[in-house]
Amino acid sequence: MSSKQQLMERSGSKCELCAADSGLEPYGVPASEGRGDADILLCETCRSQLDNPADLDGAHWRCLSDSMWSPVPAVQVMAWRLLKRLSGETWAQDLLDMLYLDEDQLAWAQAGALPAEGDSPVHRDCNGVQLQAGDTVTVIKDLDVKGTSIVAKRGTAVRGISLTDNPEHIEGRVEGQRIVILTKFVKKSG
Repeated sequence: MSSKQQLMERSGSKCELCAADSGLEPYGVPASEGRGDADILLCETCRSQLDNPADLDGAHWRCLSDSMWSPVPAVQVMAWRLLKRLSGETWAQDLLDMLYLDEDQLAWAQAGALPAEGDSPVHRDCNGVQLQAGDTVTVIKDLDVKGTSIVAKRGTAVRGISLTDNPEHIEGRVEGQRIVILTKFVKKSG
């Protein structure tokens, strides 16, 4: 019996995530060290969304409320990864809170986790406006730059800022010097 035939038998000829019954093909779930890839049977819709995580359709993945209870570890791991990715939505976070994986499965799930929508820190200026890399900001008070004699004067425009891992810090050039500035002391220009 081939791998696809075994998967069809195991899943009852249905997608193991959404229970669709057409366009079924094996999908390799990347595994952690010491464990080979594991295959699950997925429909075309599930496969295309997994291959393009930026295009995840939250409405489609509500099906995980059933498939997360599968006795197949690879299905549980994939359900965990998808719920983690969609954890910004209340329903997905609720399901994720209910899902239990043993230590090995959790390590496997985390090893290949899709980045969550809310994982990157959000940088906000003194008015709560979200900052993006490349924005121009204005300093709202005189700032002494530690380790130098530079003072970033109030009203100084800092162009082309860079974001850091800390949502309270940005980086920019003032008087030719690259410095770290606290976001609470800048406002977005334009």
